[in-house]
Amino acid sequence: MRWVLIPGILAANLAFVGLGSVFDYPGILGEPPATILAAFAAHQTAISAWFLLLAAGAAALVPAAVLLGRRLEGPAAALSVHVGVLAGVVQVLGLLRWPYAVPSLAETAHEGATTVFAALHGYLGTGIGETLGYLLTAAWTILVLVALPAPRRWFTALGVVSALAVGVGVLVPLGLPGADLANFVGYIAWSVWAICLAAQYGGRVVRVAATQGTLV
Repeated sequence: MRWVLIPGILAANLAFVGLGSVFDYPGILGEPPATILAAFAAHQTAISAWFLLLAAGAAALVPAAVLLGRRLEGPAAALSVHVGVLAGVVQVLGLLRWPYAVPSLAETAHEGATTVFAALHGYLGTGIGETLGYLLTAAWTILVLVALPAPRRWFTALGVVSALAVGVGVLVPLGLPGADLANFVGYIAWSVWAICLAAQYGGRVVRVAATQGTLV
């Protein structure tokens, strides 16, 4: 699992930095559709490539959730597989609109294109990729912490805090002051937590021994 999740986390963070440098992402998302399309058209190839890398990083959560779920026991572990897979899928669906749907809209650059972009942005972006992505990622994190046998306190605290901060992202469209910053910091903290998760539990079976109550 570690060889899937860690590269995925690193790829996603690298893509995020790249998008920030050439597209002012995610700040650009608050601009009018015409402004976003114009900024996209100015660096279309680079932006599309970065979004493909970001989607690949998000997709890594799918096999990671399955592999980790097989190493854990209990109802929380079983549920974490489904939630983790969904978390990865909805994020990929939201992100892939950029390299596959937005280029043609950016080239057209008329009122109809901005209307279509606004619809895609609201449905695939805010609705599916972000809102569901935030909620499912936070839920997966909590489920994993519940399923792990006696995780360290700092690891649990980091997971809970980062999950809550990521979940705050659903309030960004409502204009809640500080929600976007909390979400951003939350994802950084979550990335650290996920890498620690993969490093600690990614290469061995994690279960509670029936008689000893220890990791085996």
